Amino acid sequence: MNLELHPQKALAPRIIYVAIKDDLIIGFIAGHLTERFECDGELEWINVITKERGKGVAPSLILVLAEWFRKQNAFKICVDPGDETARKFYAKNGAEKLNEHWMFWNDISILLKD
Repeated sequence: MNLELHPQKALAPRIIYVAIKDDLIIGFIAGHLTERFECDGELEWINVITKERGKGVAPSLILVLAEWFRKQNAFKICVDPGDETARKFYAKNGAEKLNEHWMFWNDISILLKD
């Protein structure tokens, strides 16, 4: 967030959101604008504590980040799932295969219900 680390082709606008329950951080999501793979933005990182997984926290965080991307006029969003479990999670949440390692939403705003 302090612009000290620079993912490949990342642009300066960056954001992180946290999920809080009973005054404890239970998850977070981070993203930034990018030029990687001709995408507009990248979901850089998402994590939810183990005991809160499967309760809708991560999909809710994706929606919050999707709204931020929409406000940035960033629609094509990429993500590096890292493993097969994450790949299935992103697919369940609308992402498609971009290449062997990456996935993307062609228009992440379609996840938002206006």
